[in-house]
Amino acid sequence: MSSPSALENGVHNKKRTAVKLGGAALFLLSFQTLGIIYSDIGTSPLYVLNGIWPASGGLPSEEDIVGGISAIIWALTLIPLIKYVFISLLFGTQEGEGGSYALYQGLYPPEDHDGDLDRTLTGDSYKVASRRSAKISERFRVPLLLWGLFGTALTIADGGFTPAVSVTSAIGGIAVAKPSVSKQITPISICILLVLFFAQRFGTAGLAFTFAPISFVWFLLLAGTGIYNITFHPAIFRAFDPSRAVMLFVRTGDYDILAGVLLCVTGCEAIFANLGQFNATSIRMSFTGFVYPALVLAYLGQGARLIADGEDVLDNIFYRTIPGPANGALFWIVFVFAILATVIASQAMITACFSLCQQLVNMKALPPLKLSYTSDTIQGQVYIPAVNWALMIFTIILVAAFSNLANLTNAYGFAVATVMFSTTVLLSVHMRWVKRWPAGVALAYFILWGFFDGLFWGASLKKVPLGAWVPLMVGVILMIIMCFWTWAKGLEDKFDGANRLNLRHFIHPDIDEKQEDEEAEEEDVDADIKEKTYHHSLDRLEDGKHPLARLQTCAVFHKITRGSGVPHTFVGFVRQWPALPRVVIFLSVSVVPIARVPVEERYAITKVRTVEGFYGVTVYLGFREELDMQTGELIDKICALEEQLDPTQRSGNVGKIRAAARSTTHIAPHYHVVSKPIYCGRISVVVNWLRTYLIEDIYRRLATMFPESGNWQNAEE
Repeated sequence: MSSPSALENGVHNKKRTAVKLGGAALFLLSFQTLGIIYSDIGTSPLYVLNGIWPASGGLPSEEDIVGGISAIIWALTLIPLIKYVFISLLFGTQEGEGGSYALYQGLYPPEDHDGDLDRTLTGDSYKVASRRSAKISERFRVPLLLWGLFGTALTIADGGFTPAVSVTSAIGGIAVAKPSVSKQITPISICILLVLFFAQRFGTAGLAFTFAPISFVWFLLLAGTGIYNITFHPAIFRAFDPSRAVMLFVRTGDYDILAGVLLCVTGCEAIFANLGQFNATSIRMSFTGFVYPALVLAYLGQGARLIADGEDVLDNIFYRTIPGPANGALFWIVFVFAILATVIASQAMITACFSLCQQLVNMKALPPLKLSYTSDTIQGQVYIPAVNWALMIFTIILVAAFSNLANLTNAYGFAVATVMFSTTVLLSVHMRWVKRWPAGVALAYFILWGFFDGLFWGASLKKVPLGAWVPLMVGVILMIIMCFWTWAKGLEDKFDGANRLNLRHFIHPDIDEKQEDEEAEEEDVDADIKEKTYHHSLDRLEDGKHPLARLQTCAVFHKITRGSGVPHTFVGFVRQWPALPRVVIFLSVSVVPIARVPVEERYAITKVRTVEGFYGVTVYLGFREELDMQTGELIDKICALEEQLDPTQRSGNVGKIRAAARSTTHIAPHYHVVSKPIYCGRISVVVNWLRTYLIEDIYRRLATMFPESGNWQNAEE
């Protein structure tokens, strides 16, 4: 029997969906994207042209400059604008999440779980949670999982490289005006990064309102200086002709130029990965209407000044092309905003890392790290302390170790190119098997964008000996960790699901319930509690029946994994303590996509009819709430249900429940994980030794360090 509120209240059936806004709210959200998503790609003008033509390499010809600017413009058009803004944003999850792992999740979606199952403890057959049929053959699951995790791992690694490259590049501009402090670039950069990471605890929304106006001014400065610089050589508009870019590579035969051009699209993956923080419409509005034009004008202006001034600006093209003298007012204004913009650029990938790790934790591909939600309206805006501090340490090590900015950008470009190619592969599969688009469309997309991504990836691959091995190593390590946790946690959850029991098969009453109810009217409630006994049959565990005394107490068993039936922890409890509490509550926690749930809508209760004193309860929490278990509040709800079922209280159940609730014990599940030997032919000994070491020595310790009860959440993703 279920409480009416469990069926009538819509909040219990809500699932997280993509953010939908309109009017002024949508415009405000679009403005916020400037402070979170685009500062990475927006700070690329600081270093792109010097990445293509280093000061040590000599001045390029006019045609080469036009060709290089053409390559930059068309790279911005084909990849961030078309591939990510207009195509990739169509492929977010139903919850509005983006990124490589979200694409995998779309191919093999999680179960559409029925919340009532969590409270189903009896029944000869349970309702089975519906699952959307797999869109693609199961034999591709593991390869696509590995590919998706690798792309996600490199995006997270990119979250460390972005702050290192962006901040160091901006601070490097001080050498233009004050060469004497050039040796202080590294310590200054580290200090700024420390401030940035310590500010993450204030949340995405707060940072976005702070950063968005700064980014807005930064893009205006890029566009304004670009327009001014174009007047020095208006013929730079020839760069809109894509043949100029093609002829550059034909004429020079220098494939390495693409590694420099690649830097202009760094941060494009943040456009997709941050989808859960905002929504597709707000991202499209801000990029196409403001960010893209500002970037194009900035690069055109830099190219025009490089043609007009030549050697005078080659050593630092961005800062040398700022209108006015090197020590002028505009120079220092741009310098200050460049530093602020690079700090914000770092925020873009840090925020993307939080969003990706949230997905991974919810899908059990990472340990259940502590999630702190920072917005009352958008569940995707989350702060993860462990990820923040790990990124901070990694970024500072990069800045200190890569004293040469050129080597740092080499490493940076490889991570970006690999993630772009990973996304292209997964999008192509998505088009065919999820969107059900014609195979020709998916193939054409893969050939076209796979060709461009492959060109960039090949150019960056040549940089592996020069520093690109770092993101590759970090990405592989992160992928191994995620694969290991997915495998080990899957084994534990499989065990838990296979060992859930039907309560009626496990415990059954020894006396007739109707007769007991009649006797209860004539006897003292406490005496009735002491005398009532139950028998139980351990059909799967041991033969025979044994009496179980009912204790005058209340026990709350917390269910971490979802599903029907009695969890295995309860079986272990009865084995060790051959007695039953008078009131037994199986408690599940479910997070719904609203910030806070009213108290009157918080509980859904199911009473077990055939075994007295057993209840299945689901506690619904908003994503910004923490579980503050108020046993008295829960007991009141159970008593209210009993009064609805038995208005005259002939059974005296309310009195029994309140008497038992005077002593309440909470039991959280914990498994002592043990590896089960498997047969693998001649290598069984080696495989079982490795399996035992991974499960019992590594996973068991990590599971203890990161208990799922840390968040007390069972998210609806």
